[in-house]
Amino acid sequence: MGTEIKSWQIVDGKLKSSDSTLAEAGRTEPYDLEPWIESNPEIVGSGIAIIGRQVATKSGPIDLLGIDRAGNAIIIELKRDKLPREVLAQAVDYASDVASWSIEKFSEICSEKHGQSLEEYLGEVFEDVDVESLNINDTQRIILVGFSIESSLERMIEWLSSNFTVNVNAVVLHYTKTTGGDELLTRTSIISEELEQERVKKRKKFTIPSSDDPGTYDEDTLRSKLTHYLSQSQVTNQRILKVFLPILLRKKTLTRTELKTEYQKMVPEDEVPKVGYYMSMISGQLGREGNDFLRQVIAYEYPIHHWEKDNFSLRPEHRVLVEEVVARLSPAEQ
Repeated sequence: MGTEIKSWQIVDGKLKSSDSTLAEAGRTEPYDLEPWIESNPEIVGSGIAIIGRQVATKSGPIDLLGIDRAGNAIIIELKRDKLPREVLAQAVDYASDVASWSIEKFSEICSEKHGQSLEEYLGEVFEDVDVESLNINDTQRIILVGFSIESSLERMIEWLSSNFTVNVNAVVLHYTKTTGGDELLTRTSIISEELEQERVKKRKKFTIPSSDDPGTYDEDTLRSKLTHYLSQSQVTNQRILKVFLPILLRKKTLTRTELKTEYQKMVPEDEVPKVGYYMSMISGQLGREGNDFLRQVIAYEYPIHHWEKDNFSLRPEHRVLVEEVVARLSPAEQ
């Protein structure tokens, strides 16, 4: 595709070239281009919420990190001049690290930038999307942004996008400063947005195996697995240990609404609006195929919707075991 863009301004009935560069205008990526795109991500693609800026990875900082309407992670790498072929390897390196990130990590990044949980922020940006149903970070998309592009990089992007499950695109911007001092940005994409979205939908996404079947472990093995899981420092594991299980130990059976009410009593006031999100994360952990030991001690039903767990309780035969494990791992909370 042709990526050369030129602009002319009509002045006194004549065409006057208005081409200029960010460098000539004294503009930079971190101080100008990043904030511009952050203020309206539509310039690089529709349906993107920016949740982080200069986000650290094992190989360096991502210029902008976003989430799209389908829950995919968006790695945006910016250059104020020509996009070299090397930038693709850099972005793929970042994406390979992001692929292993948990939803809790994304929420922490979002909270640090916007002061809101990921669920709250996405709910504001994507008002018509059921945020709780999104599978966050199932797929990673790469968007390279610059003001021109090496022909070799353009070929690589077309080839990868057409033949492999690499969601990569490049957006070529054109900066114009008029005689009146107005600054304009226009764009063209290597792959049309419509085609990119179509290819993303067709690609098989990674899904975490789920199950409702409880485990059948003997008591010693069950205690060991439960202790190991609740000892881990992940945020949701600790919420199950310090909030979810203690509530179930005090009550025989709780509906989802009752559980939410009890949960809200046990968290700081500023976290009350986030309880629905926390419960969704816990529900997700209960449904993971590999967490059958959790389902061996925690029972639930689907009385209303086949996708929403409800009527939670501890299985009577394992109640004492759960009480012992919780008391041993969080004695200060008891």
